[in-house]
Amino acid sequence: MSLDYLDFDYSEDADGNGSFDALASVNAAQLPRVHAEIAAVLRWAHAAFAERRGAPEDGGEWDYDLQSRREFSIGETLSFDARSGSLSVESGTQTPPRHTLSLSIGGSADFCEAFRAEFGVD
Repeated sequence: MSLDYLDFDYSEDADGNGSFDALASVNAAQLPRVHAEIAAVLRWAHAAFAERRGAPEDGGEWDYDLQSRREFSIGETLSFDARSGSLSVESGTQTPPRHTLSLSIGGSADFCEAFRAEFGVD
């Protein structure tokens, strides 16, 4: 499966366990597609490694962490007054919210190898 919004970075510990981390920041129109990609990744993990989810120290083979945040911002215009040597700030209008989602998923060397093969992650 190809992923358009989730771009995973990989890291590995001394025991050979790996972690894939992705961050997506999108507008409301793109949010359903990001949700669909996250759901696809988690469906695959639950199906391919059924009954083996959990932290390695607890005998699990894989686990994940999923976070989401909706962020609002208001732009500002800064102006410099050369005569007084100071800045003035004029507040703008609020922009539509951005949705920032993070997914960290990882596990054993076998899990990481299967994840790479399924999603084409290096």
